[in-house]
Amino acid sequence: MLDAPNAPIRLALVAEDPLARGALSRALGDQGGELLVVASGTQVELESTQGEVPDVVLWDTGLRLPDADTRVEAPDLGAPVLALVADEAAGEVALTAGARGLLFRDVGPGPLAAALLAVARGLTVFDPALTEVRAAPRGTPSAVTGTAGPDSLTPREREVLALLAEGLSNKAIADRLSISEHTAKFHVNAVLAKLGVQRRTEAVVRAARMGLVTL
Repeated sequence: MLDAPNAPIRLALVAEDPLARGALSRALGDQGGELLVVASGTQVELESTQGEVPDVVLWDTGLRLPDADTRVEAPDLGAPVLALVADEAAGEVALTAGARGLLFRDVGPGPLAAALLAVARGLTVFDPALTEVRAAPRGTPSAVTGTAGPDSLTPREREVLALLAEGLSNKAIADRLSISEHTAKFHVNAVLAKLGVQRRTEAVVRAARMGLVTL
């Protein structure tokens, strides 16, 4: 959640290529004071570091797709993710992995900054050429119904769901997982959204029916 209307958006920049990170950081730095880069590094580096929780994550997926047998997860930093992709195939992978928005890697600094601000405020952003990926995401049949299948929850979200089933509050979940309460709340909201419910108890009941948790 954003701290104040006029506060800069805290941005975490995730890219495996240090040259790409540098170029993106410089480009966004030229857009004024609306964006503040609070973390920059590879996905492994940032996920293993307990730093400041960002408002939005910019994920450069690079030029090459992972091997077909490799499961891809969007950066788990407690904030919505905007992915930069090379093509539609990469966009499909990023969307399935949990990205909130998709833009091509050659997007200009102005549109990129605007998209990051929108995603930080809870909106979804897609390049017009990627709307087919958005309209017809691949994956489990449950994607069509609007509810989540077992494979749509990230490992962290599965942990949070199990703790929800124990009746834990956001603060208790945060303490159990050694994360901030802000991050715990983000994961709880993500679980509710993926299960297509509004309340925690509904999420637990639906998850039990789907075999995701045992009551």
